[in-house]
Amino acid sequence: MFRNFPKEVNDYSHQKRDYQIVIFTFTCTAICLTLDGFAPQYLQWVLAFFGYLFLAGLLYWESKLIRMQVVVALLFATAGEIFASPFMEGYIYRFGSVPPYVPAGHGMVYLTAIILARSGFFLRHARKIALFIVITCGLWSAWGISPYAERSDQIGAILFVVYLLYLFKGKAPMVYLGAFFITTWLELVGTSAGTWAWAVVDPASGLTQGNPPSGVAAWYCLVDAVAMAGAQPALNLFERIKQRLWRIKQPVN
Repeated sequence: MFRNFPKEVNDYSHQKRDYQIVIFTFTCTAICLTLDGFAPQYLQWVLAFFGYLFLAGLLYWESKLIRMQVVVALLFATAGEIFASPFMEGYIYRFGSVPPYVPAGHGMVYLTAIILARSGFFLRHARKIALFIVITCGLWSAWGISPYAERSDQIGAILFVVYLLYLFKGKAPMVYLGAFFITTWLELVGTSAGTWAWAVVDPASGLTQGNPPSGVAAWYCLVDAVAMAGAQPALNLFERIKQRLWRIKQPVN
């Protein structure tokens, strides 16, 4: 079952900066979502300014491919937010609309999942981490559909199964491991602070869902799949456009 995960790795090639970025993004996420849980709406624009500033700084040292993956993930996730929240009302933000810092937040979250995936700690202990997630999220999902749960979470159980399919059959299992931790963290912080709340019943399926659903990390597996599929074609398109513009600027002999 764990054949897609590395058995061991030499950690010397992984820099200390990656761990600092992970700590930074987890901390920023907690501060941002906690503040937005009680602060006036205009503060969202302040958080957005710093969010994009931080994201640009974090991407400075990354390759062109990873930068484009983050951009594609940001755009796709933001489109999903607009559809799922204001339109479908699967979850509702405190002021109704999607906060302006959310796109930058998605970029930082996705980049964090990538960085966790390539970190020496994750690569050395991938199988143990995967086992921990399967057991922990599995128990969480089972509790959500048990008669003892304060709030039924059928959607969470379904998403947990989807997450398992991505984890053991997908193309980037290490990224999915990282996505579980950062997305679960931001969901627990955000819902606890009252920044957003998930609807008791999912409007699309009519099934119950937790606040947050237990397998919510599955959505970021989809975001990663779109980012990985779309990044290289997007880079190729930009390269063709750049070459065409360069030819246009050349003087005619």
